[in-house]
Order: sequence, then structure tokens, then C-alpha cells
Amino acid sequence: MVERYALEPLKSLWTLKAQYERWLEVELAVVETYEEFGIAPKGTTEKIRANARIDLDDILQTEAVVDHDVIAFVKSVTKNMGDEARFFHYGLTSSDVVDTATSLALKRATEEILRSCKNLANALYEKALRYKNLPTIGRTHGVHAEPTSFGLKFLSWYAELLRNIERLERTKEEISVGKLSGAVGNYANIEPKIERRALEKLGLKPTPVATQVIPRDYIAHLLSIFALIAGLIERIVIEIRHLQRTEVLEAMEPFKEGQRGSSAMPHKKNPILCERLTGMARLMRSYVQVAFENMALWHERDISHSSAERYILPDATMTIYYMLEKARYLIENLRVFEERIRNNLDLTKGLIYSQRILLALVDKGLPREEAYTLIQSIALKCWESGEPFKEQVMKNDRVRSVLSANELDSLFEPSYYLRNVDAIYKRFEEQ
Repeated sequence: MVERYALEPLKSLWTLKAQYERWLEVELAVVETYEEFGIAPKGTTEKIRANARIDLDDILQTEAVVDHDVIAFVKSVTKNMGDEARFFHYGLTSSDVVDTATSLALKRATEEILRSCKNLANALYEKALRYKNLPTIGRTHGVHAEPTSFGLKFLSWYAELLRNIERLERTKEEISVGKLSGAVGNYANIEPKIERRALEKLGLKPTPVATQVIPRDYIAHLLSIFALIAGLIERIVIEIRHLQRTEVLEAMEPFKEGQRGSSAMPHKKNPILCERLTGMARLMRSYVQVAFENMALWHERDISHSSAERYILPDATMTIYYMLEKARYLIENLRVFEERIRNNLDLTKGLIYSQRILLALVDKGLPREEAYTLIQSIALKCWESGEPFKEQVMKNDRVRSVLSANELDSLFEPSYYLRNVDAIYKRFEEQ
């Protein structure tokens, strides 16, 4: 992981020391269970816990000789033990320890990510309520369409994030599985009841059917949810990037005191955070591809997934956590220029009200095709000439033969487009 994007507490979760501590946590849970079932003498766990030492340098030096990280871990950790060392790693294979410890790491990382999701959700909902009644221009294809509520942007993001939170809550439970079933997963040298009890101590459940490893669909599913969350954040920041353009300038990401936007141009305020998060969303999608590739292994196992997961699991969890924390900061401190938003409603000089005129003519009995052709011809002339649309509509004899000046005047009002916004919010809140 790039150091500048590594935030606590996830940064510490993925250190080499933390990895070995989780391995020891798994080993101790198994020994303690052996003791409960009379396989290991009473007091074995206490002795192992007292004499186990995690010495990073020693483990790495041992690994340089044996070329196997779990063997190096076991040899180093048991170095100061007596007879109790017989029951350390007894009946287990490397993947029992590594995969179960990985599940612990992913579960703990996901808990932090969920907390961050909920903090971002609170920030989005606050903005959704604040700007519910602020008219803004809606854009399709980047072109002015019709007025809408500025708050609806935030409510849409909030609703999507809630769906992702629900998905992530379910997936956290799904990944909370371990595997302590031996060399090829058939419990030849360890009993299912030992696995079940040891995993219970770790807050995990047994994988229903394992080989020598936990099937990798669990991880692929989890990273897919992370990618969905990253996709939402990308959706948010692309909107803000467009709104920050000089020609638009309806919103802007925070710009701290002393911050500089360009080494050459002192006037610049660039959406650098939004662009950074856009790039990170691309990374998140790439991690999912690797996770899917890791699902297909030879027979009961190979280790083609292992090297890839040493990259993607720390990176994926730390990246999505960073994205969530920075997205929350962005939303909480977003600058919104309400006057500019109102002014931008008039950039097209009334063209955005064309559908209201069309429908008013239809309501008066004109065939829709005739009404559409008539209003489009006026609108396109105004688009080219820059003349106010309302003036040209008022001058048109065919329109005036159907609609009075007062009726026409009432059709050029942005508040009309917000008349059902309360109903949208209410429906959302009642779902």
C-alpha cells in the first residue's frame, strides 16, 4: 500500500507483526480447545501463551532457510517452549492457520469500513435535507435539461450507500468463516467438533465444505461490494468535478488555508481530491478481477492465489477505507454556491421550460406532434440566436391563440419542478 494513503486503524491491521499475532491467535484457540476436550493436558494453553514469542527478525531469518513462512513461524514461536510445543500446530496444515487468520483480518477490516460507510451516510443525508428545496438545473448528457432539487443529488447517493451498507453487513457475516480441517480438508487428523469450538472462540463459523483452503468466492464477493462502494464514490466525485468547472462553479471541494493548486498558476483551485478518488475507484475494480482469478485453483489447492492476496487484500481494504474517509471529509466540507446555482438556471434564457409549454399546448387540445414541432422550432432558433425563449414564445401567434400571457408566464417557474420532492423524500424514508 502507498504510505500516503494508508490510514489507521487499517494500516496497523496489515503489518507483518499483526499477521503473526493473528496466526498465534488461531493456534492458541486450537490448543485451548484441545485442552477442553482432553487431547492436551491441563495448563498447556497457559504455558504456550506464556512462552510464545513473536520475534520478527528471527522468523524472517528462519524463513530464509526453510523457505516456508508458516514453518518459520512455528519454529520461531515455539523456540522457548518445553513439552507443550507438541500441541502447537498439532493436526493442522498451513492453510488452516493462514486462511482462518485472513478471515479474522477481513472481518475486522470490514467492521471499520462499515463504520466509515455509516459516517459518510450521515454526511450525505445532512446535505440532502439542507438542500432539498434548492432548485438547480438538471443535466443530461452534460446539457441543461430541466430544474430539479439540489438535495436530490445527495439523497440519491445516500440511498445507494445504504444499499451498499446492507450488502456489506451481509457479506461481513458471510466471510466470518474459518477452516481447521487439515491437509486436504477432510478432518483426517482433527475432528469437526474441535474446529467448530476453536472457531467459535475466534468469532467465526466453519466453512461448510473446504478443500485445503477456504474457497475464494468469499473474498471475490467481499471485494465486489468494495468495488460497488468505490463506484458510488466515483459517481459522487465526478459530479463534484463537473460542478467545480469554472463555467459551472456550483460546488467546490474544500481548499485549505495555505493549500496551492498549481506550481505555475497561483489562481488555480483544482478538484485534486475528487480526481484522486476517481483513480482509486479504478484500482478497486482491478482488485476484484484478481479476486475472481483466485477462485480457480488446482485440485485441493495450489498457491497461485497466495502471492496475489498479499497484494490485493491489504490494498483493497485500505484503499476503500481511505476513499470513504476522504469522501466523508469532502461532503462535510463541500462548498455550495447557492447564488450561482440559481443564476445557472437562466443560462439558456428559458429553454429549460420547453416541455412545460409543450404539455400546456397538448392540454389545450393541440396534437402532440404539432405542439412538439412548434415549440422545437422556436427553441432551436433561440438556441442559435441567444434570444430569450419566453419572449419568442409570447410572440408566436399559434401559441398565443391557445395560451394567455398569464398562463404562459406561470409556466416559467422553477419551483414547479420541486412540487413532488417532499413525496420522494417521504417515500424514501418510509421504505
